[in-house]
Amino acid sequence: MPLKGEGKLSKRNIIPIFIPHYGCPNDCVFCNQRKITGMSTDISNSDVENTILEYLSYFKRKDNVEVAFYGGSFTAIPIDKQSEFLEVAHRYKEKGLVKFIRLSTRPDAIDHEILNNLKKYGVDIIELGVQSLDEEVLKLSNRGHDAACVYSSSKLIKDYGFSLGLQQMVGLPGDNIDKSIYTAREFVKLKPDCVRIYPTLVIKETNLYKNLIDGKYKALDLDSSIKFVADILDIYYKNDINVIRVGLQPTENINYDGDVVEGAFHPAYRQLVEAYYFKRGLLNYFKKSKNISNEILIFASGKNISNISGQKSKNKDEIIKELGISKIKLREKDLGSFDVEVQAKLSELIDIRDYYRWVDVFKISYYAGI
Repeated sequence: MPLKGEGKLSKRNIIPIFIPHYGCPNDCVFCNQRKITGMSTDISNSDVENTILEYLSYFKRKDNVEVAFYGGSFTAIPIDKQSEFLEVAHRYKEKGLVKFIRLSTRPDAIDHEILNNLKKYGVDIIELGVQSLDEEVLKLSNRGHDAACVYSSSKLIKDYGFSLGLQQMVGLPGDNIDKSIYTAREFVKLKPDCVRIYPTLVIKETNLYKNLIDGKYKALDLDSSIKFVADILDIYYKNDINVIRVGLQPTENINYDGDVVEGAFHPAYRQLVEAYYFKRGLLNYFKKSKNISNEILIFASGKNISNISGQKSKNKDEIIKELGISKIKLREKDLGSFDVEVQAKLSELIDIRDYYRWVDVFKISYYAGI
């Protein structure tokens, strides 16, 4: 599902502007914006303008530029300060040099006054850092808001005509697969234009890090988180929800050589999750359909050929071994995002979403005690 005003296949040039901790009323257990963003000081209007000019000088294409205010609490800062930052971005939007303005904020920092102001300055997309809709998880994570405000804020944002983004974290204190599945299904009901999914990482100098050291928290490891997040993706994929990011983007700080102490981190995290998704879907298809021959030819899009093959052909080798066949050949073809053409005993075009079943490949108890 493309966002309002963008084509399905459009690629945006993002101008990121980080506003770490500025205005945030809470100290969530997982958060250290200075570590996550690499910034420790507040920014000024001139910083915003200089950042926009710097990035515009890099972009070869300037017809799909987006200014994105990150930091997670934009509308919690004083409204006059919001206006100062937005006025700069809006000026470039009016010049035709910026097409979209995006911001991320807290669910409890949305009201009519704020939305009217955002509309005045041409904001297009509002993302809410929801993380979970389970009350216990919200409390243990010290989010400072309840689930109810997520529903009311999401409705208000859509009523005002903004595109709505929702962010989900898995593996927070008190979380488990059932609670994350519940959150994803509730997200679908809210009809967001986009979703981000982040596995919880333990960052230095956070309360979660202290809990880890004290033995009060255990993070998801990489392998278990991949299966966990694949189940969440399945819900969004089957409901045609646009998942724009899976996993935090690696930076100098967000890395095991930086400030990540524990948790499911990998520079190609989404590819690992999608590779697992396609592998399980194909295995379930073959077991259900019995459309198996000693040599199987599979067609898919270029991206999905990589997903089916897996890193270092690991997926392909596992499928061959599990089916007890001699060879799988992979060929690129112009097919849809979830389409796979299988040539074995029969030639059949399938939608991989029809064959991924989280209850078939998971044991919920695996996540007990998170």
